[in-house]
Amino acid sequence: MKTRGHDVGALVLRAALGPMLFAHGWNKVAGPGGLEGTEGWFEALGLRPAGLHARLAAGTEMAAGAGIALGAAGPFPAAAAVGLMTVAARTDHRGKGFFVFKGGWEYAGVVGGAAVALAALGNGGYSLDGLLRRGTGGTGTGAALLAAGLGTASAAALLAVCYRPERKPDGAPEETPDETSADH
Repeated sequence: MKTRGHDVGALVLRAALGPMLFAHGWNKVAGPGGLEGTEGWFEALGLRPAGLHARLAAGTEMAAGAGIALGAAGPFPAAAAVGLMTVAARTDHRGKGFFVFKGGWEYAGVVGGAAVALAALGNGGYSLDGLLRRGTGGTGTGAALLAAGLGTASAAALLAVCYRPERKPDGAPEETPDETSADH
């Protein structure tokens, strides 16, 4: 049985996660270096075609961020966040350890985990879904598994088709570049 405390908890999680994701997407378009800088960064990461991926990442972050902040569409914006963070962990943070200040996957792991937790909680009563009395995708374990599974599977498909990092002459992948012109 859900309580007001549950609704407040979901609202606080959405208020922290949604605007942050939206801001990261907006920064890919309008931040230092703009979309052109994001394209260059994605090209250096090995995401091909970089221009398409820069636009997809920015748009997905903004849409997922807005959906999470508003509490709309059940676990699907959370699945998008999981997908984004899976790609980030694999391309930009791989091999750099845990801590984000060293380029590690800490940020991607926390954001992805928070998105799955939100899917499990549901958007709560103080949300667009709650206002419209629709439980798109449900809550609980099923919704958490849907967000985690759909996000991870989407990322895996994207990476299988579009991730082509540069290789060193000995066949080892190049170190991924440090982020210079865009922030994810």
